[in-house]
Amino acid sequence: MFENLSERLERSFKILKGQGRITEINVAETLKDVRKALLDADVNYKTAKTFTDDVKEKALGMNVLNSIQPKDLMVKIVRDELAALMGGEHSELNLKGSPTVILMSGLQGSGKTTFSGKLANMLKSKKGRHPLLVACDVYRPAAIKQLQTLAEQISTPVYTEIDNKNPVQIAENAIKHAKKNGNDIVIIDTAGRLAVDEQMMTEIANIKKAVKPEEILFVVDSMTGQDAVNTAKEFNNRLDFSGVVLTKLDGDTRGGAALSIRSVVNKPIKFVGTGEKLDALDVFYPTRMADRILGMGDIVSLVEKAQEQYDEAEARKISKKIAKNRFGFDDFYTQIQQIKKMGNIKDIMGMIPGVGKTIKDVDIDDNSFAGIEAIIQSMTPFERANPNVLNGSRKARIVKGSGRNIAEINRFIKQFEQMQKMMKQVQKGGMKGVMPKLR
Repeated sequence: MFENLSERLERSFKILKGQGRITEINVAETLKDVRKALLDADVNYKTAKTFTDDVKEKALGMNVLNSIQPKDLMVKIVRDELAALMGGEHSELNLKGSPTVILMSGLQGSGKTTFSGKLANMLKSKKGRHPLLVACDVYRPAAIKQLQTLAEQISTPVYTEIDNKNPVQIAENAIKHAKKNGNDIVIIDTAGRLAVDEQMMTEIANIKKAVKPEEILFVVDSMTGQDAVNTAKEFNNRLDFSGVVLTKLDGDTRGGAALSIRSVVNKPIKFVGTGEKLDALDVFYPTRMADRILGMGDIVSLVEKAQEQYDEAEARKISKKIAKNRFGFDDFYTQIQQIKKMGNIKDIMGMIPGVGKTIKDVDIDDNSFAGIEAIIQSMTPFERANPNVLNGSRKARIVKGSGRNIAEINRFIKQFEQMQKMMKQVQKGGMKGVMPKLR
């Protein structure tokens, strides 16, 4: 989402390249470009102006050490201010209730129902909780069906009352049901409209009054730009919600809502949706997002995603195989399956500092492993464990089994050998010298 903004900000900082020191003139010139980049990204005008004024004040008030380039200092200040703009500190979900009641709000099509399923999945798989999903959209039968379908995928119960058209009663009855059945989280999916209206606001305000939720989350489609900010203001005025959820952050849009919404409603962004799958949900960390916007990667999130798929024993086992040059195709195949579970391949690579810019113009298909998987699956167990035995006749058999041609197989084997060398090099001396070869 922030690719264009990242490029624009990088160009803005180039104004300071080669400058010996920070002056009012070169700072003003740089920040004029930064403000324009923010406005083009659909950031609220007042937010963009306040942001650049704050950056200017900090930049001119700093003594630049001889060892620090003005450009690097400006990047640091902008990074810190971007993080502050988006909330500064990460905001935890309040899970203290018994049961904890989480109320969803937002317009129709914002992704409330999908997010409800994703949140239930996250709380169940990562927190060991026992959520109950509640269908309080009494106007759209499709919404109830959608919630039931999502719940089936994550083996989570759904509370519905098909003949009851009173969402307040349904919500109250759902909490009683949760207490009886040992559900410690109640996630209430409410009705949305195509636009804010009085009936909708009164209804959700009445649900809030009746169930007294620990959390009221405003779910907003990131792709709606400044309309998202205006809608957030209206909802907040009536509900005083506790946090924001930005959905569809993987979309190809300008991203200004993510930067504006926190400063306009003064409520933290708690989650971001990054895809359609039920595990495509990330806790929002302002500092990490600022790093990604400025092309610095997000190594902490990458490590966390990896830790969800890898255990320490497996990591040590792989590390020993690399050290002894015994990392085979079967190990590589296992690694591919685990990487695929981590999410979009290009997004994962973009979290590695310095790699995002290298691959921004490279088209990486999420199905790009399919050919490699077919090749490995066409090998015998002995061949997978001993890559060096692949001679001409063995390759010919693999060609028939995988449906790939000999050139593709030779290219894959060569790339695998290069990867083995690179992995060993990283293990010995870190990433130095490896970055230029990553492409």
